[in-house]
Order: sequence, then C-alpha cells, then structure tokens
Amino acid sequence: MTRAKPEPVQVIKQRRDGALKALLSGVPYIQYLDIQFDRRGDELTAILPFDEKLIGNPTLPALHGGVTAAFLEVAAIIELSWSILWEEMEAGQLDPAGIAERPLRLPKTIDFTVDYLRTGLPRDAYARARVNRSGRRYASVHVEAWQDNRARLFAQGTGHFLMPEGGE
Repeated sequence: MTRAKPEPVQVIKQRRDGALKALLSGVPYIQYLDIQFDRRGDELTAILPFDEKLIGNPTLPALHGGVTAAFLEVAAIIELSWSILWEEMEAGQLDPAGIAERPLRLPKTIDFTVDYLRTGLPRDAYARARVNRSGRRYASVHVEAWQDNRARLFAQGTGHFLMPEGGE
C-alpha cells in the first residue's frame, strides 16, 4: 500500500490564507476600518492601520474610544471564528476552498467590556485575542491591544459570545 504524497506547504498556506480572506470579506465594517490580520499558523494578530478618520480627540490627538472598542471586538470575534474553522480544517471536516460558498455565521456578542488603559496614539495598533472557553452555545474571549510595545497595552477587553447554531 503506497502512501499519498503530502501537499506542498505553499498550497496549504494559500488555502488557509484564502479561508481567512473569505471569513474577513463577510464583514463590511472590517473593510471600513481597514483592519487586517497577520496569520502565523493558527495565531492571528489584528492590525488597525492609522488613518485620520480614526481620531476622536484632535486636540490630543487620540484614537476614538468607539474605534478602539470595535477593533477589540472584531479581533475577538474573528479569533473565535478562526479557531472553529481551524479545528474543522485540521480535522478534515472542512475544505478551506468551500468557506466562501457557505453562509457566514459569526458568533453574536452577548456582552463586551473594554478597559481603556491609556490613550490610543495616532499610529498603528495591534491586537491578539485568546479564547478562554468555547462550547457549543457560549464562548468567552479576552483580547489585548498595543501600539509600539507589546508590554504596554492601551486597551483590553473581555467578551462573551453566543455561538452559531450547529457549531458553524
């Protein structure tokens, strides 16, 4: 019995990047804020490139608190959705090419709490989320955001989410 030859790494990477792109393209607000995601394996880093429209207080200048909260919430929802998709792709239950065809079903926010730790400066921001608990009906996610120094957070948040029916 001969073993099937494994796929080239580049093909797998392209498929996973395509799956992430399909997930992100279903949320128009991500495009409006120009939030991008850097994928390294199963780890995602959200990137909010600076733009003048993001300034809430031009006197300081400082990022708008609503933009900061939205950035954290988007990072949490995408991380939670990606962790579900990743498990399905790794288990062979989901072909990454088929993600664009299936209806987008994101977790719904039950509550989201933001701690503003310092002023968001007029520069790029980064965020990473960690899924604390994920079950069939409910999930809890913590997210942290920083700008120049990962050790100096400017905001963090914790969210609770209602999972889509059927675990999709």
